[in-house]
Amino acid sequence: MHSVKFGGRKFHLPGHPVVRIILGGLLILGGVLGFLPILGFWMVPLGLLILAVDVPIARRLRRRAEIRLGRWLVRKHPKWARRFGFSSGEKTT
Repeated sequence: MHSVKFGGRKFHLPGHPVVRIILGGLLILGGVLGFLPILGFWMVPLGLLILAVDVPIARRLRRRAEIRLGRWLVRKHPKWARRFGFSSGEKTT
C-alpha cells in the first residue's frame, strides 16, 4: 500500500496506480475550479502530492518545493522546521 508523508503525518493512498492518477487529476481539476463553493484551491497541491507517487515530473516538482520550504523554515522558523522534520544541520542538545 502506498502512502504519502506530509506535515509529519502519514496518509494512505489507493493501491492501484490508475486510481491514484485519476484521483490526483480530479483533485487538480477541482482545485482549478476553486472559486466555486465546496471546491477549493487547496485541492491543487493535494492532487500534485498524490500524482508525485506515480508521475516523475510531479515527483520532481514536489521535491523541489519541499526543499525550498524546508530551507525557508530552517532560516525563518527553526522551531517549526524541527517540528515538521526539517533539520538545520546543527546539533541541538
